[in-house]
Amino acid sequence: MSAEGHHTAAQIRSRLEHPVIDGDGHWVEFDPVFSERMRKVGGDKAAEGFLAAMKTTHDALSMSVAERRRRRVGQPAFWSRQAENTLDRATAMMPRLLYERLDEIGSDFAIIYPTAGLRVPRISDDATRRAVVRAHNIVTAEYFRDLGDRMTPAAIIPMHTPDEAIAELEYVTRQLGAKVGMFGSGMSRRVASVAATDPDSARLAVWYDVLALDSDYDYDPVWAKCQELGIAPTFHSASSNQGLRLSPSNFVYNHIGHFAAAGHAVSKAIFLGGVTRRFPHLRFAFLEGGVGWACQLFGDLTEHWERRNRQALEHMDPRKLDRALLMSLAEKHGDPDLVASLKARDGWPDNDASLTGGVDDLDDFSACQITRKEDWIDLYAKPFYFGCEADDRTNAWAFSRNNPFGSKLNAIYSSDIGHFDVIDMRHPLPEAYELVEENLITKDNFRDFTFANAVHLWGTQNPRFFEGTAVAKAAAAELARAPVQVATK
Repeated sequence: MSAEGHHTAAQIRSRLEHPVIDGDGHWVEFDPVFSERMRKVGGDKAAEGFLAAMKTTHDALSMSVAERRRRRVGQPAFWSRQAENTLDRATAMMPRLLYERLDEIGSDFAIIYPTAGLRVPRISDDATRRAVVRAHNIVTAEYFRDLGDRMTPAAIIPMHTPDEAIAELEYVTRQLGAKVGMFGSGMSRRVASVAATDPDSARLAVWYDVLALDSDYDYDPVWAKCQELGIAPTFHSASSNQGLRLSPSNFVYNHIGHFAAAGHAVSKAIFLGGVTRRFPHLRFAFLEGGVGWACQLFGDLTEHWERRNRQALEHMDPRKLDRALLMSLAEKHGDPDLVASLKARDGWPDNDASLTGGVDDLDDFSACQITRKEDWIDLYAKPFYFGCEADDRTNAWAFSRNNPFGSKLNAIYSSDIGHFDVIDMRHPLPEAYELVEENLITKDNFRDFTFANAVHLWGTQNPRFFEGTAVAKAAAAELARAPVQVATK
C-alpha cells in the first residue's frame, strides 16, 4: 500500500484485465528553449508571439491587487509548477522521461496536451497566431518523435475562422502525422457597437464565439474536414479571466469551473446548432471539466425541450388566451386596479403576441429534429465525451441510471499530470480506482472510464489510431465488439 493508503498505480494496473489510456495528460514546455526552437522553424514572429503570450501571466502577477481591480484583470495562478517533487517537475518538462515513467504512473498509452500551448489560441492578431500555432505544432511533433507507441501529442487547431482551422488540420495530419487536435472555442470577438479606444476596452467589450450557434462563420466545413481526416475534435478551452471569473485577488475563485463552463458553452451550441444531427459519425470531447456539468446539461436540455419545443409552445401562444374568462375571473377574484388595467388593455395581460425577437423559427430545438427518445442518445449521449480528472467524485454520475433515459455518459480518464493539481504523478490512477473500492462504480464502469471510452472516441473516428501502439491489440478487440449500447429505461 502507498503512504496514502492505496495500492500503487503499478499495482492497480497489474490487476486490471485491460489497458489504461490517459485521455488528458500534460507536458510543460520550457519557454526559453521551446521559443528558440520555434524561431528556427517559424521565424521571429512565431518565437516573439509565443513569448508575448506567455508574458501575460507575468504582467498580471506584477500588478498590485488595486491595479488589477482598476483594470478588472483576474488574479492568475502563481507557484503553479511542481517544486518539492523535482522528479515530477522534470518529468513534465521532458517527454522522454515521461515515456520511461508511464509504467510507474500506471498508464499504457497517453494523449498529451500542451501547457503553454493552452494560451496560444487566445492570441488576437491573426498573422501572429497562425505563425505561433504552426511553429508550436512542428516543435511539439519533434519532441514526441519516436515515442508514438505509448504517447501522442495534441496539435493546436485554431478556430478563429474555418479556413484557418482547415489549413492547420490539413498540415498537422498530412505533414506531421498528428492524430489528436486541440480545438479552440469561445474566441473573443469585438462587439460591433462598441468603439474600443484603448486596450482594456478592446479586451472587455467582446462576445465569445461558440462556433455552432450564432457565429459569424459556418463551421460545417471544419466538421466535414475532421470526418475526412479522422480527427475527433477535442476542446481544451478556458473561460478564466472572463465574465464572472475576474477576481483580482483570488485565483481559486477564477479557476474553479472555468473548463466546465467552456465545455458547457460549446457542447450546448454543437447540440442546439444541429451539428450532431448533420454529422452523426463525428465524436467530440470536452476536457478537464469533469462530467457533472454534462449530466446536468443533459437533464436541462431534455426538460427545456419538453416545454419549449414547437408543439409545446402552442400551449403558450398568447393568442389562445380566453380573455373573456380571464376578465370574469378578475372581476370575481381580483382587485379593482387589476380589472381596470385589463379592461384598458382589451383583456390582454401580455405585450404584443408578435414580439418573438424576430427569429424565423420559434423552435430552439429545430436543428436537432428530435422526434423520439432515441434521438437524445444519438445526438448527445453517444457523440459527446468528457475528460474527467481522477479525484472528481462526480465521475460516478456518468454511469448512473439517474441520467435521462438511464443513459451512461462517456467519461474518459484524464490524469492532468504535469499541472499543479497533481501533487504526485503516481496518484491519479489510485484516486480514480477509489470509486470502485467504495462501490460507487463497477469494475466494468472503470474499464469504460479508463479504456473503452477512449478507444471509441479516437478509434471510431480513426480506425487506425491505435495501430503500432502498446494497446493496439486490445483496442482492435474493443472496436470489433458490438458498439457500446447506452442503457435506456
